[in-house]
Amino acid sequence: MIEQPNLNYVDELAGDDISFRNQFLDIIKNEFPLEKEEYFGHVKNTRVKETAEIVHKLKHKFNILGMENSYKLAVAYEMELLEGKHDSQSKFIEVLDTIEKYIKTI
Repeated sequence: MIEQPNLNYVDELAGDDISFRNQFLDIIKNEFPLEKEEYFGHVKNTRVKETAEIVHKLKHKFNILGMENSYKLAVAYEMELLEGKHDSQSKFIEVLDTIEKYIKTI
């Protein structure tokens, strides 16, 4: 089962600054769908290096959303891609879907 995203890190970082918190969330809400779409575009067009690069970028959002295990998965998947493997692809996509659903609720 995929761990669930949370805003603990964001809340800790923002403290009492609601404006900063909201700006941070807006960035996540706006960037994540675009990065997810970019990921699938690279996968579809078999652009391995670019796929690894977007996985690298996305993994930081996993960390921000308190998804430590998913972050580790993304690190491993990034390395797999650079070795020409795709073993973690389906689990990575599950994480992307979980985050997409979550950010619609925040």
